[in-house]
Amino acid sequence: MRIQILYFAQLRERFGQTGESLDLPADVLTVADLIAHLAARGGVWQEELAKGAALRIALNQEMVTENTALTDGAEVAVFRPVTGG
Repeated sequence: MRIQILYFAQLRERFGQTGESLDLPADVLTVADLIAHLAARGGVWQEELAKGAALRIALNQEMVTENTALTDGAEVAVFRPVTGG
């Protein structure tokens, strides 16, 4: 399965990229699997995507949960929750 990932705000700065295209291994089926797969890169990836990190995920521009299944060709946006004041 191939997906497009977009990173926003702090994550974009920390990862040094706005996004990437990925061919996923067969065992990466859900959003939670994807986050764990990216965190396994280590370093800043592990720091920012550690289990329990506050993240918001949109799949094809719709907010989803970590249990949501990924689909081939999907656009996945990953960002931190935003607060205003």
